[in-house]
Amino acid sequence: MTSGDATMRLDRFLWFARLARTRDVAQAMACDGHLRIDGRPIDRAHAPVRIGNILTFFHGGRVRVLRVEALPLRRGPASEALACYQELALSQAEIGSHP
Repeated sequence: MTSGDATMRLDRFLWFARLARTRDVAQAMACDGHLRIDGRPIDRAHAPVRIGNILTFFHGGRVRVLRVEALPLRRGPASEALACYQELALSQAEIGSHP
């Protein structure tokens, strides 16, 4: 299997990458319908995440846009988790076009 073919459940990625405190919170984030993968709304925790996917969701009082850089093997320390994604900034034009 090449790295481009590798996938991980969305809830596991959110938890392993320390974007959610618990696996239950990660499942709730994935199932509430407010998270998008590559612009597609997601409503299931088992949605596959691949390297290169763009995740968009509301978290910590702001909209976060992340590019998946690596699929973590475990829930490790924060420094390991930060290496799994890159935070992308929304341009002012994109921010203004959202309701």
